[in-house]
Amino acid sequence: MKFQFGFDSSKDKALEPLKIQYTDAETPALLSSHLHTIFSNLPTYQPIVIICVGTDRSTGDSLGPLVGSRLNTTSLRQPHLFGTLDEPVHAMNLAETVEKIHSLFQNPFIVAVDACLGQLSSVGCIQVADGPLKPGAGVNKDLPPVGNIHVTGIVNVGGFMEYFVLQNTRLSLVINMANVIGDAIQTALRRAQPYRPNITAALKFD
Repeated sequence: MKFQFGFDSSKDKALEPLKIQYTDAETPALLSSHLHTIFSNLPTYQPIVIICVGTDRSTGDSLGPLVGSRLNTTSLRQPHLFGTLDEPVHAMNLAETVEKIHSLFQNPFIVAVDACLGQLSSVGCIQVADGPLKPGAGVNKDLPPVGNIHVTGIVNVGGFMEYFVLQNTRLSLVINMANVIGDAIQTALRRAQPYRPNITAALKFD
């Protein structure tokens, strides 16, 4: 499913994907508002599932599990959330997790969260974009694409010795970015929650 990121009332066209530096003062509000716009345009019967991809064995690649653990301390609970520090979703179990999500939910809207590498000028930026995430692409791993939309944090510079770069990414950067992303997702979901059914209504019963 392709999703249009809201509409400009004056031009009636899809908005551009969001890319913003996590340290900007307006980032929490802009990110949560952007995600809320996406969630509020979904049918109320469509379950929203968050899958946070990554591993705690690599500093740079721990962004996803850190976001998941941040969300897991809130009212967002399993099975809407997959991927935490305690139970990470990584290369070895990603395909199985995606299969599990589709077995549990009828037509889920999946938000995939992951770390990525990019240009030096983009390090620290959070991106929200339409379409699936392609985890492992930066380190030459062949993993299944996942997500109706994806939220990524650019944690370091790509293009050379990616494994080494991920292993030597600053933990403080990753934690701070994860907190911003997790809080924005939580705020967006809470704002959309009054219009969405109880979790049991979203589960698939075959």
